Amino acid sequence: MQPRKTDLAHAALQAHRASLDLRQRRALILCDGKRDLAELGALLGDDAAPLIAQLQRDGYLHAEQPDPAPSPSPETTPVPATRRRSLLAARIYLLDMLALQRHPAAARLHQLLQATRGDADTVHALRLALAQLPAMASDGYVGRVRERLREVLPEPHLAAVLDAPLPA
Repeated sequence: MQPRKTDLAHAALQAHRASLDLRQRRALILCDGKRDLAELGALLGDDAAPLIAQLQRDGYLHAEQPDPAPSPSPETTPVPATRRRSLLAARIYLLDMLALQRHPAAARLHQLLQATRGDADTVHALRLALAQLPAMASDGYVGRVRERLREVLPEPHLAAVLDAPLPA
């Protein structure tokens, strides 16, 4: 199942005054019809399935069934990871969070992060965005963004993104 936003969801995300909390908004942003529940679970956390189900019941999402693929043989069936960390997931998450900000600096940071290709450039852009986010959002919001990044960033990049000071 690959959930996709309905017209109601698009309107709610545009309005910024719908009765959606941060997790619901994040889920709606990530539900693009291309990610399945397993991918959404890796990005949203353990309660992704009930969250997606609630958004479907409320009319914000509808489910699309992916094209059937040939079923893999039992020997080649991959074991699902409970929680994968990836620089790509961190990048997508921060892109989505920057897109929610109504600040000119957020738009520039979004463009910078969107244009990154290599790991080093992505890490640098993530650090810049985190350094400037407190000027655009509340301390609680910044704290939640940092916590989520702490959950999804690969271990080798944690210190470089979250703890390292920016060069002067």
